[in-house]
Amino acid sequence: MIELFHQSSEACSRQFTRRYSTSFSSAIRLLHSDLRQAVCDIYGFVRLSDEIVDTFHHLDKSSLLASMKEDTFSSIERGLSLNPIVHSFQKTVNKYNIDPHLIHAFFRSMEFDLKKTRYNDAEYKEYIYGSAEVVGLMCLHVFCEGDRELYKRLEASARSLGAALQKVNFLRDIKADYNGLSRVYFPDCDFSNFTESDKRRIEADIQSDFDHAYAGIKELPLKARFGVYVAYKYYLSLFKKIRLTEPQEILDSRIRIPNYHKALIVLRAGVKNQLRLI
Repeated sequence: MIELFHQSSEACSRQFTRRYSTSFSSAIRLLHSDLRQAVCDIYGFVRLSDEIVDTFHHLDKSSLLASMKEDTFSSIERGLSLNPIVHSFQKTVNKYNIDPHLIHAFFRSMEFDLKKTRYNDAEYKEYIYGSAEVVGLMCLHVFCEGDRELYKRLEASARSLGAALQKVNFLRDIKADYNGLSRVYFPDCDFSNFTESDKRRIEADIQSDFDHAYAGIKELPLKARFGVYVAYKYYLSLFKKIRLTEPQEILDSRIRIPNYHKALIVLRAGVKNQLRLI
């Protein structure tokens, strides 16, 4: 009955995705059915790892993360984990030949979160690569379905999209990261004196990532293009709202996109998709 275990593990990853990110899970539903489960497997794995470093403060988080890392690589080799989230992830890693270096880089960034609270420029770039860009590259492995030439052509733009989404999350979540976890990801920023100049500098960097990402989205296979474009538009809309928000308000509250606006994004994206304008 191994198939029942496979199916149950995949259901756990889907549930994790739905519960932790309504926006992302909505975008996943717009991917071709062939791709949805694999992307849920990746997101569930990333979300579980992130939960270890962000939430379980009463436990030895370093030990928990080390155990998960060991289980992840062991399960990729043997094709089985008793952790359903890790099990579904290893199935996707093996099916799509996801580069293990991406997974190592991801765990490296999670390990940073165990001890680092401030980043210089080099550390910030390494953290963004491991926590976000490699997730975009894992998904790109899935979207390209073995087409290595296409993967190489879209690799840089996939990294840019992952970076843009992560940096927008950082801006949106300043209050939780700074007040709750004492983390300052952006180099040379003092959130006790967060200025408009600081904010504009960060926003210019994010806009550059978004611009570079869009060029790659237009070249994605049709199976993936619409869902990825909607995720891009969700975050671009959130970013535009943040740009109109005063620095102090960002420090005091979490900026959100209302559900009716999300529905409008999907509707407009659907029209553009039907007209082949993406």
